[in-house]
Amino acid sequence: MRVFLTSSPGGSYKDEFGVRIPCELDNSNGFVMKVKEYWPNEAKGLIVAAYPDDAVINDSLRSQIPESFWMSGLPFRNLEVCDARNEEQVRQLVKESNVIILAGGHVPTQNEFFWRIHLNEVLHGYPGIIIGISAGSMNSARIVYAQPEEEGEAANPCYERYLDGLGLTDVRILPHYQYNRGLTLDGKRVFEDICIPDSRIRSFYALVDGSYIFIDKDGTTTLYGEAYLLEDGFEKKVCERNQKMRILS
Repeated sequence: MRVFLTSSPGGSYKDEFGVRIPCELDNSNGFVMKVKEYWPNEAKGLIVAAYPDDAVINDSLRSQIPESFWMSGLPFRNLEVCDARNEEQVRQLVKESNVIILAGGHVPTQNEFFWRIHLNEVLHGYPGIIIGISAGSMNSARIVYAQPEEEGEAANPCYERYLDGLGLTDVRILPHYQYNRGLTLDGKRVFEDICIPDSRIRSFYALVDGSYIFIDKDGTTTLYGEAYLLEDGFEKKVCERNQKMRILS
């Protein structure tokens, strides 16, 4: 398989009324062109939900994503969604797909769903493309860094910040760097008071939107675009926009 771990690939914006409108994907750092290198002639897609019980969100993604990908020259022949309505069919859905999108959302909620449907086992031997979006990218790691993001999580001593993930890579990512940098949660600065101290336990890469990590089928892992390594309680910029670097995982 080939895996793209994105912070956010773009593909939509909110209009003045708050309605999300499809648009072209973000081609920062050559993302769209890189995906096109491996895009199948007849793309049969599958979205694996982050909110398995929210049919409204999932059906909205199923209608929006094909439009944004088509605008970017990445057409789908068909696109299905796997959520609580059809989770027992996950093996067949994956078998019939050659492009899988791991949706963005709440990391622990999606992680629990992935384990419920045994997605790590189902993906074993899968030969197609996987595109992770935000939480989907985070949950792709063998050990996931689940940054507190909802009210009460940062203050909860029982909140688990490291989870077992899909094991598609040993590289952990934290998306939306430019957003998290100024965010506060439960009276704490998310980046300075939570994320950087947490890096003393395990390191991870913080990506700005438009940056991504590509894992080739031989396991070669390359970071594209602006990113920061958080490790041992320190933050270091490791890659610039429109540059790339190899990651040894």
